[in-house]
Amino acid sequence: MNWRSILGIILVSGFVYLLAKGIESGTIGKIEIGNPIEEVKEKISGEKTKKEEKKDEAEKNPKSGEQEKEKGKEKEGEIISSKFGALPSFAEIVEKVSKGVVNISTTRVEQQQNPFWWFFGPGPGPGEEFFRRFFGEPQRRVPTRSLGSGFLVSSDGYIVTNSHVVRGATDINVTLWDGRTFKGKIVGIDEATDIAILKIDATDLPYLKFGDSNELRVGDWVIAIGNPFGLGHTVTVGVVSAKGRSLGITRYEDFIQTDAAINPGNSGGPLINIKGEVVGINTAILNPSGMSVNAGIGFAIPSSLAKDIVPTLIAKGKVERAWLGVYIQEVTPEIAKQLGLKEAKGALVSDVIPGSPADKVGIKRGDVIIEFDGKKVETWRQLPIMVSLSPVNKKAKLKIIRDGKELEFEVVLAKMPEEQQLARQQPQEQQPQQQGLELKQFGITIQDSPDGPKVVSVEPGSPAQMAGIMPGDIIVEVNRKQVKNSSEIANILKDQKSALFLINREGRTIFVAIRVG
Repeated sequence: MNWRSILGIILVSGFVYLLAKGIESGTIGKIEIGNPIEEVKEKISGEKTKKEEKKDEAEKNPKSGEQEKEKGKEKEGEIISSKFGALPSFAEIVEKVSKGVVNISTTRVEQQQNPFWWFFGPGPGPGEEFFRRFFGEPQRRVPTRSLGSGFLVSSDGYIVTNSHVVRGATDINVTLWDGRTFKGKIVGIDEATDIAILKIDATDLPYLKFGDSNELRVGDWVIAIGNPFGLGHTVTVGVVSAKGRSLGITRYEDFIQTDAAINPGNSGGPLINIKGEVVGINTAILNPSGMSVNAGIGFAIPSSLAKDIVPTLIAKGKVERAWLGVYIQEVTPEIAKQLGLKEAKGALVSDVIPGSPADKVGIKRGDVIIEFDGKKVETWRQLPIMVSLSPVNKKAKLKIIRDGKELEFEVVLAKMPEEQQLARQQPQEQQPQQQGLELKQFGITIQDSPDGPKVVSVEPGSPAQMAGIMPGDIIVEVNRKQVKNSSEIANILKDQKSALFLINREGRTIFVAIRVG
């Protein structure tokens, strides 16, 4: 007998033993085997009975049946709404405001190179007269057309658009929603904000009203209406992507960023909120690919800036701005730390123009303006807009921080000069062969000069380069102490790992904070 036979005998013996124990205890006799088909039939029968009971009840009491249906619909609606939210339709808003939007077509005359002269022109000499006779002048005036948008702000034909839409135009045509076309006349232009006003000879026109762009929140719905690519009234929808953007294309910028499609031809058209109010003027697009088509990044001038400028342009044709007379810069976290500020907010005064309103009341370089005329200055870009929108000769209160203390001044704003001509120092040629003070921890070399301690070299990738120090910069102050030579700088910065420099760059002073590590 082998091991397999022995194993089989053991297993059979065990099974017989367990079977005998089960019969003895009565457990096997109590096992019930259900019929799954019968169970399903009973379940269906029970559900039918319940439905029949509800139907009988509904026939006896019709109102209760209707209430049950309404509850079911409400519950279903709640589930859908909670998951996806209610998707709005903008049809009513568009129908209400679109008649106030206009299409603008302009013609400009530009100087262009004559292609025949470019390829075959003989240059000065005997053949020049021959080419003029048969091929025209080397430079020729060529009319070019461009498209834009705008919107009516009065029933008698005043239109808001961008200044770049109508700048230099010799002929302007404005087409209304009903197809009527009028000649447009430029009433006023403000290049500093890229806003222009046109006038057409018409009355009883529908027009749009400005809303408050300050009430907009990131994520709010907005609607752009305009004339992209000359297609006529076109509506696109998106949200407010960001606020307070700056692109460096105008002097005063506080753009609303939106993903509502804005394309060539949309410039000057309105950005509408869900109340049907104008909260922005569509102005620019940003496209990293270099193609002049929408990339989901559009910018609009906020109504908070435009609605004060528009009436002035209509009345006077230009904007007279108030002037404080300071150069300002951003308060970075590192600068805030060096100045002992609790927060990196406000506008840091990097220079004060002699004889300006700020100079007359004692504003100094290094002051941080945190409030203007009762309004908090959160970022340095806000201050120029606040000042420019104030009336000339207005008395305004300034709240500043100087040496850790809050001070208040009352300043009388002057009229901004038409052209601000400031003497600028031209950087002298770098002389790397001359030795100077080497500040290894910051990565710069300084040399004494008639103008003061001058930066002669900046090590690539050093803390100084990362902070923005450049060769040719004249160091005026270090850690708020005036310096006249490199030895004074060495004494102040001995064993220091951070510093606040005031530098003079081509006649302008700016603060630069450097930190090692």
